[in-house]
Amino acid sequence: MKTIYRVLIGKPGLDGHDRGAKFIARALRDAGFEVIYTGIRRTPDEIASSAIQEDVAAVGLSSMSGAHLRLFPAVVDSLKRAGAEDIPVLGGGIIPEEDKQLLKQGGITSIFTPGTPVDTIIHAFTEACSKQHQSRR
Repeated sequence: MKTIYRVLIGKPGLDGHDRGAKFIARALRDAGFEVIYTGIRRTPDEIASSAIQEDVAAVGLSSMSGAHLRLFPAVVDSLKRAGAEDIPVLGGGIIPEEDKQLLKQGGITSIFTPGTPVDTIIHAFTEACSKQHQSRR
């Protein structure tokens, strides 16, 4: 029997462009994930709180506004402060190549940019959720 993973997709900050986040949410749902979408303009603390309340196996973040270097690690920090550092955070959006390493150093598991194949994103979520699930056993 296949494990059904629950994930949260969030849009931190003031970015109102949610087409990509909704596309990924639908793609993950169609791949068998249970998806919670927080909507736009959420704070890192709101996203972390929702992730914990919903008992998700991973958090996916989207940013099109250029605030990813501050907001993505802030979600990781909020999860850590709440004792949920085992929840992996994946990010996507308009992210310059030179920012990817900084995000990984800030605790972001995987980073996706426009043009990343959907199968690659689904695989990364599956892998992150599987590792998180194993760590809780």
